Amino acid sequence: MLYVGAVLGSGVLIVPALAADLAGPASIMAWIAMAIAALPMALTMSTLAARFPGGGGVSTFVEQAFGSGAGAFVGWLFLLAIPFGAPISTFVAAAYAVSAFGLPARAVGPLAAALLAGVLAVNYRGMRAAAWLQVGVVGAVAALLAVAVAGGAWHVRVEHFTPFAPHGIVGVGRAAAILFWSFIGWEAVTHLSGEFRDPRRDLVPAVSIAAAIITVLYVGTAVVTVGTGSYGGGRSAASLVLVMRAALGPAAGWATGILALACVSAMLVTYLGGAASLARSLAQRGLAPAFLGAANAVGAPAGGLLAIGVLGGGVLVALVSNASSLQTLILLPSASFIAVYLLGTAAGVKLAPSRGEAGMAWFAFATSALVYPFLGWGALYPLVVAIPAWLTARRRQRAATGSVAESHSASV
Repeated sequence: MLYVGAVLGSGVLIVPALAADLAGPASIMAWIAMAIAALPMALTMSTLAARFPGGGGVSTFVEQAFGSGAGAFVGWLFLLAIPFGAPISTFVAAAYAVSAFGLPARAVGPLAAALLAGVLAVNYRGMRAAAWLQVGVVGAVAALLAVAVAGGAWHVRVEHFTPFAPHGIVGVGRAAAILFWSFIGWEAVTHLSGEFRDPRRDLVPAVSIAAAIITVLYVGTAVVTVGTGSYGGGRSAASLVLVMRAALGPAAGWATGILALACVSAMLVTYLGGAASLARSLAQRGLAPAFLGAANAVGAPAGGLLAIGVLGGGVLVALVSNASSLQTLILLPSASFIAVYLLGTAAGVKLAPSRGEAGMAWFAFATSALVYPFLGWGALYPLVVAIPAWLTARRRQRAATGSVAESHSASV
């Protein structure tokens, strides 16, 4: 459920319609292709997490492969993406829910803040409590999507599947590019691998089952979106509402509002828990300020959660007050996550114990590299993050050198 929640975010609300706008009914083929392409990425992350469990996640893999400087860089990349990504997600979900519930626009800010605070509070209670909540939330998301797919299936018409590829192979390729964002999230659970009782036994089966569930839900939603003609002509932004309306009638608006909040809650439970665990791991390894390593009475990473809450709250204020646009801010976490995948899969190539795992990691690396140039100016953001990462790595190196010299002097 942690894996499903991390991947199955709010994109399911609008991405099937956006992909259909670009490729028509052939967008279904793009969904299937991306689900297959994402599997090596998911398996690479899970096999590495099984071999190197702990709160460091991708940062640990990269450090094992390329040294402490690279590990610090990847750790900071992921850590500084979350204070942007989390409030953006809550803001989008709150805006969708406010529209679905018929609330005034001024309710978006308070609802987004309450959602962010609630997810932080759940993680503060510990990963066991968060995981059980995740079972319920992801179960509700899956049930609502299943109802939408089953109800919408009665309204699917064959004529909506022709012409099958109105924009040709180029349209399918463009659709596949935006679908990539719907299949990331596997890296977040790597930071929680230390919480598993037996990571070597559990992680790979868990990611395989999660990938199957996600593929069924995504492809099913895409099929009914296309088959009911619930896209194009200004309908794409509310496509799932139209599909739900066919299944549930007047209750569709409320159902999709609840679905929006549940999807984002499920995603953030995993991401915030993973980021806070990473912050603690970096602090313990001397790669981040010591206060990020603080834990509460139940062992939850309280220092990391507090830092994320403060920074994320600031970003949310900027969004609500229109001090910064959503389009500008969203590029920053996107660039960070793709850069994390690039370096994480590169570490997978170097650390692979067999040719099969190396080939899988190479495929995941190539997929990430193909998408990265589409970030535009946002691709420069990781260079900014490299500065604190480099400084902390240098400080750690100097401290280690000083400690060795001091020890040597004492022994003499």
